[in-house]
Amino acid sequence: MRSVAINVGANTNEPGFRGPLFPDGSFEYVPIPESEPTSEPVPTYADLDLGTDVSAVADRPVHFDPEFPEAGGERYTYGDEHGVKAGPLSGLSAGDYLFFYATLSTVGDAPAWAPPEWGAYVIGHFRLVRDAVTGDEYRDLSPEDRAQFASNAHVKRDPFDARVLIRGNAAESQLYNTVVPLSAPSGGTDANELVTELSSDSGKGPWWRRPMRFDEAGTERLLELADSNTSAIER
Repeated sequence: MRSVAINVGANTNEPGFRGPLFPDGSFEYVPIPESEPTSEPVPTYADLDLGTDVSAVADRPVHFDPEFPEAGGERYTYGDEHGVKAGPLSGLSAGDYLFFYATLSTVGDAPAWAPPEWGAYVIGHFRLVRDAVTGDEYRDLSPEDRAQFASNAHVKRDPFDARVLIRGNAAESQLYNTVVPLSAPSGGTDANELVTELSSDSGKGPWWRRPMRFDEAGTERLLELADSNTSAIER
């Protein structure tokens, strides 16, 4: 058993703000905007049930990826067109884990374990129900197997552009209620021991943008922290 953790969600580049972290450790998952043409209509920020003020981008379509049923998605799916993420993700097999982390801005008083302004936090995970599917493999799938990914944002793009697609097991995948911090309380750019001691990343430079690999022990530690800090939102 192994895992990869990747950065997702709204950020200061797109759409220009981060999702919020609240004093009790809960948060709101805010996707990035859709930047490519789509073959079918996709929701706008105004269509999402968000507490975050999205008025500045209300009419922009959303790239809802990763897709979480707890946040309004149909399935646990993720796709990526960038080699820097697709490379490590393509090596994941059924039973492995994909963790998602996001940079979040503190709203109100920061929890004692959180940086005062912003930080990087694990917000959910998938346990793979099947081996990762490369873009070329997807094109060769049967219609029945393709249907497993029909709701993914990259499948809705025109043209389809994912280099990798991931499908999570519905029974063992979840969007958390509360986060698992990757940043140290001293500041968002300061990595804690989950990054520096358990992941493949050094924690130097812009580590909060990079994919991180975890071995079995690191994966088990992340799952343990997720289990002790949060539970799945009621489906």
